[in-house]
Amino acid sequence: MLKKITIGMLLVLTLLLTACGGTSKTEVAPTVAAAAEAEETVEVVPQEAPSPIPATQEEEESAPVTATDAVCVPNAPKPTPSEEILEIFTPDPETDWIKGPETAAVTIVEYADFQCPYCPQLAPILRELQAQFPEDVRIVYRHFPLDSIHDKALLSTQAAEAAGLQDEFWAMHDLLYEKPGEWAGLSVAAFKTWVVAQAKDLGLDEEQFEADFSSDEIVAKAEATWVKGQEIGIPGTPFIMINYQQFKAQPSLDTLTAIVKLIKLEDQQFSECPSLTVDPESTYQVTLETEKGDIVIELFPDVAPLAVNSFLFLAENGWYDGTTFHRVIPDFMAQTGDPTGTGYGNPGYSFGIEIDPGLIFDRAGLVAMANSGPEANGSQFFITYGPSPDLNGGYTIFGEVIEGMDVVESLSPRDPSQGLGLPPGDALVRVISDQ
Repeated sequence: MLKKITIGMLLVLTLLLTACGGTSKTEVAPTVAAAAEAEETVEVVPQEAPSPIPATQEEEESAPVTATDAVCVPNAPKPTPSEEILEIFTPDPETDWIKGPETAAVTIVEYADFQCPYCPQLAPILRELQAQFPEDVRIVYRHFPLDSIHDKALLSTQAAEAAGLQDEFWAMHDLLYEKPGEWAGLSVAAFKTWVVAQAKDLGLDEEQFEADFSSDEIVAKAEATWVKGQEIGIPGTPFIMINYQQFKAQPSLDTLTAIVKLIKLEDQQFSECPSLTVDPESTYQVTLETEKGDIVIELFPDVAPLAVNSFLFLAENGWYDGTTFHRVIPDFMAQTGDPTGTGYGNPGYSFGIEIDPGLIFDRAGLVAMANSGPEANGSQFFITYGPSPDLNGGYTIFGEVIEGMDVVESLSPRDPSQGLGLPPGDALVRVISDQ
């Protein structure tokens, strides 16, 4: 099969992000965190298959969808956050610490504790993410000092807020997360001395910082963030919401980068399926113009009209322009068709598999749709390097290379299973149709 990983899975996969748990002094039911998890909002957009792999026995036994059964459907509409979620997690410039423009496509709201041992791992990731996407990512930092388990949680919050009064919140924020080994094990008295010295090194007014650090206003503000976090049910730190959806996976720059790219892709996606205009009796050829040379493909509209129709529609609308061959496995296949280069992108709609029993994966040069199930063809396609009988019956073969197989074989190997932070694959410059 072509294995599919949805953005929903990216948001909830593997380990819970919240590693340091809070101890609530009052019972709150239902919590906002529970409401965020209960709402069906983790599924940002269905994703396309990143890679073909041999089918399992169960999948081989499932009945394939024929061309006459296949249909095209748009992606489901994005879920709308509840009023409760919007009220709690909408950024407030008056009270939140924010980096990035209000117009950013992606807003990440983080609840964190400077003394949490896992929060320092996340801080540089978010900093790098915002640096990579300065116009597309907005970071919103909210304190949740776990006063019940961290002796300097409130004090470090006070330090960041005191620095913020001199417009240096983010400088103190970064310093606290970069140097936990210097201060986390200090006594309360020693921490106060240490943080004042750090404020001086940051160029802050030392006397003003020390006065603000211990002021009734800052102390009350820090304590209020702890109380507020308990009231709304934040389960621990770090706790992240991405565009009002709870992020629960192990954080990594690769995963978050993929999510940002996929959310940005929404602006390119189509809200409706293309009209079926392809003529099953006609002959269609296309040329894949790549940085390694041209690949000429004859399409099969008689056996895969939906796939050919969608492919030509996307090509005519520039969908494939500037994409890459994001997965190239020698002796297996070369895959492309995702503008994000992550292997998870789709065009905003999906359609069913079209199978011709007489057309099987018995040779090199066959062009087929990547999918994650019988109804999940989209924009990604692959070209075989040789026979792949394990794929028979599970994938739409909609064309064959008639010129340029040497170009296909020259594509740079690239295996996304090694991580998403790989160099870009060879470029697919554009798809040129002869029609």
